[in-house]
Amino acid sequence: MELQIQDLVSSIRKEGLEAANAEAESIIAEAKKKAESIVSGAKAEAQQFKDAAEKEIAILKESAEVGAEQAKRDAVLAFKSEIQGEFEKLLSANVRKELSGEGLGKLIRAAIAGENVADYAAEVSEVSDVLKKELAEEIKNGLEIRPTKGVQQGFRLAAKDGSGYFDCSDDGIMEMLMPYFRELDFQ
Repeated sequence: MELQIQDLVSSIRKEGLEAANAEAESIIAEAKKKAESIVSGAKAEAQQFKDAAEKEIAILKESAEVGAEQAKRDAVLAFKSEIQGEFEKLLSANVRKELSGEGLGKLIRAAIAGENVADYAAEVSEVSDVLKKELAEEIKNGLEIRPTKGVQQGFRLAAKDGSGYFDCSDDGIMEMLMPYFRELDFQ
């Protein structure tokens, strides 16, 4: 009987160990599945973060390139505007300088060349002795020279019959010349 009891205990122990081992293997298998699932989920989440970061980097890079192009275009436009402003100042100063004294008389003479001078009046800011001396011959032939408030520098050649005038004042000349300077293309 002792043998039977020992066999029975041995059998119970064996069955218990087998059951315990089976349950342990089941728990280990379940833990491995959960671990694989966690690792797989973590890898997928990490890939999502990586993809999102790469998209954000691409957007920031594109935005920086667009910003750099805009800044470049703004700088070129500012430079062009600055250069045109300087051209205008230089041109204005040179035009004003040339539209006085003897130079003014020569310009009036050139404007009426080949015309009947008696049909015209030269409107100037001030009738100076230098101007009268320079245009003495034309004044004898009927050219009228008169001061006008509307002309600061230069002259306006007006038809005496009121049919029109040719504006050679500093502002008129600047108005004629500036379109050529505004079309300069800096690239």
